[in-house]
Amino acid sequence: MFQIQDLSVAYGRRPIIRNLSAGPLMPGRVVSLLGPNGSGKSTLLKALAGLLKAAHGQVMLDGQDLTRLSFERRAQRVVYLPQSLPAAVHLRVFESVLVAARASDLDPQAQAVDPQRILDVLRRLGIEHLAMHYLDQLSGGQKQLVGLAQALIRKPRLLLLDEPLSALDLNYQCHVMDLLTQETREHHLTTLIVLHDLNIALQRSDEALLIRAGELAGHGRPHEVITPESLARVYEVSARVETCSRGLAHILIDGLCAPTS
Repeated sequence: MFQIQDLSVAYGRRPIIRNLSAGPLMPGRVVSLLGPNGSGKSTLLKALAGLLKAAHGQVMLDGQDLTRLSFERRAQRVVYLPQSLPAAVHLRVFESVLVAARASDLDPQAQAVDPQRILDVLRRLGIEHLAMHYLDQLSGGQKQLVGLAQALIRKPRLLLLDEPLSALDLNYQCHVMDLLTQETREHHLTTLIVLHDLNIALQRSDEALLIRAGELAGHGRPHEVITPESLARVYEVSARVETCSRGLAHILIDGLCAPTS
């Protein structure tokens, strides 16, 4: 299982994440990471991945404190997908996923990767036809899907995704969330995904973490975390959470909260 204990992260002297604790988060569950712009979501993911050093605290995965591991050993267990891939990479899609697959192997001498594994993950994402295309010739949404293929091929224990749906159309948003749920269940991952669409979080995640100004504002099942009260407190909007004819929760925004005197 995965757990964050009293984690603090700063940029220089400016604190971003303040004594944040969350979990335990069990394997096989998709956890949405929610919060307004500037709340610290991306910083938290980078700290969990080891790209930013924590001022203090622990990041526990399967009983091991990741903060005590080297970056290389941490990367064998944790995969982080940023909002966008580097723009100037001139590799074919197949090659880029092959590089990711090789990087995940604990044995540095093991260079043989079954090409069918790569084609399978591209097929599951609906981008097998892009296998021989160059990354720097793809659209933003296609690059995000390739990045997701690079993440899934590494078979991590903890998968950290920073807004992977932001450049995708509605069809691919649903497709990717279905695939992430399937991969998370089948491979017993813990998947932590930053989402701005709270309706997707309500309907497609198992748990939700809500943060505001670097502090935990809520943790639990999505319908317990995303409420009119939390939306007013964290997002400063007046909203309702209603149930549609199919029994799915849906957020309706009425407007901004009235300023308090």
